[in-house]
Amino acid sequence: MSARIGEHADRTRLVLELSDPVTLRAFSLANPNRVILDMPEVAWRMGNPPVPTGSGLIKAYRYGVFRTGNSRMVIDLNRPARLAETLVIPPTAGFGYRVVIDMFPATQTAFESDAGWPADLKKREADAERRARVANVPRANGKKVVVIDPGHGGIDSGASGVNGLLEKDLVLAEGLMLARELRARGVTVFLTREKDGYVPLRDRVAFARAHKADLFVSLHADSHSDATVSGLSIYTISDGRSDREASALAQRENQSDIIAGVDLPADNAVTPILIDLAQRDTINKSSRFAKGALVQLAGATAILPRSPHRSASLAVLTAPDVPAVLIELGYLSNRSDAGQMKTDSWRAGVAGAIATAVVRYFAGDSAVLTAAGTR
Repeated sequence: MSARIGEHADRTRLVLELSDPVTLRAFSLANPNRVILDMPEVAWRMGNPPVPTGSGLIKAYRYGVFRTGNSRMVIDLNRPARLAETLVIPPTAGFGYRVVIDMFPATQTAFESDAGWPADLKKREADAERRARVANVPRANGKKVVVIDPGHGGIDSGASGVNGLLEKDLVLAEGLMLARELRARGVTVFLTREKDGYVPLRDRVAFARAHKADLFVSLHADSHSDATVSGLSIYTISDGRSDREASALAQRENQSDIIAGVDLPADNAVTPILIDLAQRDTINKSSRFAKGALVQLAGATAILPRSPHRSASLAVLTAPDVPAVLIELGYLSNRSDAGQMKTDSWRAGVAGAIATAVVRYFAGDSAVLTAAGTR
């Protein structure tokens, strides 16, 4: 129901007020340093949440659904901290249940020695990852399979529009609309998420491979410090060579797991793909779809004027055997783009254009390929 931050000389105190008692777990993760408050799924009604001054241990925080049935608050730290035992105060003096989390300054060595997932929660996450990898979905009547990946979600809102539109809401709505369009055209479709929850990046890739996808389409919306930049663009995986803007986008998108408080593996960095014979065909197919899709989408929305087909080392595009693209639907930092992305008519037009591009890609439409090659 509310939150308060107290910044003191010897500690930083976070107090959460709840209507009902919950089983809340507090623990820390390193690289980067952050504190995770893990709990059952709750409704967030905090009104105007407090803003840390930056002088205490709390740098920033965010909250929301992590997985279905599971909510989370992730606290970014200015400095390493030691967590005291969580204190729960029963309702009194007009307050609900209050959860008190005290954080004390600590050395980085001490912080890292305490950091890590509690064993039972680690098992829960490992089980969820395993389920993503072992899905056994039979192919129906030889139909082509498309996995749609609405980016971000839950605790990770993604970019925020100048009109208040959140990236996670936009791409979910567009993904559901695109799924309906494709199914109406005889394509088998699966979505990495169908509601407001978070899916770790590696689980998204594993989901596509487990479902034996013929094409993976990740939906996002961009943001730029220059509010005049606008238009849709499509990214395919890079072999390590990409321009500065593409590299910056990859860095932002690949931070998604950190934002959501995922315990990252030792090899979490996205390394440039070495193009071997097995991957070259996948990369070529991804590029072929991207070029054809841009032709179709030019009739439905504005396209980024300069180099709308780009390459970047994006984590969600790394399956070696699944052609994959990441579509940036436009710029939420641009007032015109953000305004049209909020309308049903724009969303329907873009979904229809992507669906047409998918069907023609699977059919090997030579007319589209020829037109794409001239762009």
